[in-house]
Amino acid sequence: MRATFSFRFANSSTRPTVRCSHPTASKVEMTRENNKTNIEADFLQLARIALSGRTQDVQVILRRAAKRYHPVVPEFADALTTLLHEAPSQASPLRKADIPLPVDLDSRLHLMRVETEPVLDHEPIFAPQLEAPLRQIVEERRNPQVLARAGLDPTRAALFVGPPGVGKTMAARWLARELKRPLLILDLAAVMSSLLGRTGSNLRHVLEYAKSIDCVLLLDELDAIAKRRDDRGEIGELKRLVTVLIQQIDDWPSSGVLLAATNHPALLDPAIWRRFEMHIDFPLPEPEAIARFVDGTLAPYFPAVKDWRELLALAFGGRSFSDIERDLAAARRSAVLSNVPLEEQLANLLTHKSIARTKRIQLATSIVNRGLLSQRKARELTGVARDTIRSRTSAKATRAKPKKGKRVT
Repeated sequence: MRATFSFRFANSSTRPTVRCSHPTASKVEMTRENNKTNIEADFLQLARIALSGRTQDVQVILRRAAKRYHPVVPEFADALTTLLHEAPSQASPLRKADIPLPVDLDSRLHLMRVETEPVLDHEPIFAPQLEAPLRQIVEERRNPQVLARAGLDPTRAALFVGPPGVGKTMAARWLARELKRPLLILDLAAVMSSLLGRTGSNLRHVLEYAKSIDCVLLLDELDAIAKRRDDRGEIGELKRLVTVLIQQIDDWPSSGVLLAATNHPALLDPAIWRRFEMHIDFPLPEPEAIARFVDGTLAPYFPAVKDWRELLALAFGGRSFSDIERDLAAARRSAVLSNVPLEEQLANLLTHKSIARTKRIQLATSIVNRGLLSQRKARELTGVARDTIRSRTSAKATRAKPKKGKRVT
């Protein structure tokens, strides 16, 4: 038997009741009474916010209503969720002439960077433990009805943790592209005003602006202002900034995506940690990821990259993607300006001083086994004795001639 529901408002002082043709109607009414669901109060709150023109807050109230009434009127809740999901997104911030970008009152400079349609130079290479939570954020936004039926909201705020250059900003750009939303980037170290009292206002302006549109907001260098409040070395104004940030995160709408990045997680206030529903660690890349990165970076310009990617991955171990990209770009520039084969410049990258002796022996052996360089040149580059190289290379590789166009003497 299918239950049908009707709402009755007797007068302004009477709470709405639910009448149900189902035999267990009394149980439903008792549940609603126990939950103290007040439709009149919800409607008045919705009307008040709608009249103020705060569209984003209207969506928040409707999402809460869909979740609250789903156990009693699931068809109504599902219809409301579908309507919210189909609602057209707000215009790009660069095209909203009626809402200008926030600026610092002192310098009159924009407080954040805006990428209306995020573009990636190359597809990011995510470790499996990193890719899974990022894809979950995307799937949650693509299937909000499924979460709503279970009484859940999508993840509102995620914290990216890791050393510089490991792809935190690129991951934010990738999320914005996948969700087809503009990316707003606020560098919290740059937003600090010479008058600290203004910094709190700057922060509020940016966050209130981001709430008004469908976007992905990245708070970069979060540790610049979200430091532990029990640190006696910090002045009171900076501690108040943490309170401002906490309040803004708590008020962040479930329709938005708030990301934050930090290189120094130990500096963050514990209350800030708790506000982010998802913590995502960005480790230094593994050799396999480095090899793929080298391949993707050099392949368009260097057909022989397959002979070098694994060697470079071994040499670049323990370094970030940004460091690797910088060194590869420098090698290409030097090769072009000096009018020499790129192999010569790539060979110089194998001499990085931070490479441990065991890795240098591996490099020297691989170089000779692949026929890329002579034993003498391998010794010069890696500092490994020729006797050591000779003892670890196969007789076949030792007799083989270096590949044409690949030998550097």
